[in-house]
Amino acid sequence: MFTNTLALFGAGAYTAPVISIASLVGFITLFGIAIRNGILLVNHYKHLLDEEGAGLEEAIVRGSLERLVPILMTALTAALAVIPIVLKGDQPGNEILAPLSVVILGGLLSSTFLNLIVVPAGYAAIHRLRLTRAHPVSDPAGSATEPTTT
Repeated sequence: MFTNTLALFGAGAYTAPVISIASLVGFITLFGIAIRNGILLVNHYKHLLDEEGAGLEEAIVRGSLERLVPILMTALTAALAVIPIVLKGDQPGNEILAPLSVVILGGLLSSTFLNLIVVPAGYAAIHRLRLTRAHPVSDPAGSATEPTTT
């Protein structure tokens, strides 16, 4: 069951994963959960910025903390539903659900991490870029110049 994980560290042999209809359904399910969590997070940042007048850093920190529990609850409930199938995936009768469950469980771990780390950082970077383009930097002579990127 953990042969590919062990192979990452040189302690086992890599076996190619099976791509089946069930695993593709798992990808679609996972995609929906991950996108939903990201949209809720970004919408909450926007609400804090526009409606409550928070600064960018405060909106990202506060918004991430306020949305942490709903994101973790979504991931945890889905993960708890598929853990028994993943653990007993080699048993007869689990040939269809095991690949789906493995995809959902592994993807939930990575997408939850990405939603909580990469989405806030990406939002801050894009928001700062938009502010820089909307308000060009002025030189000492008083004429507006475009900001330089390096």
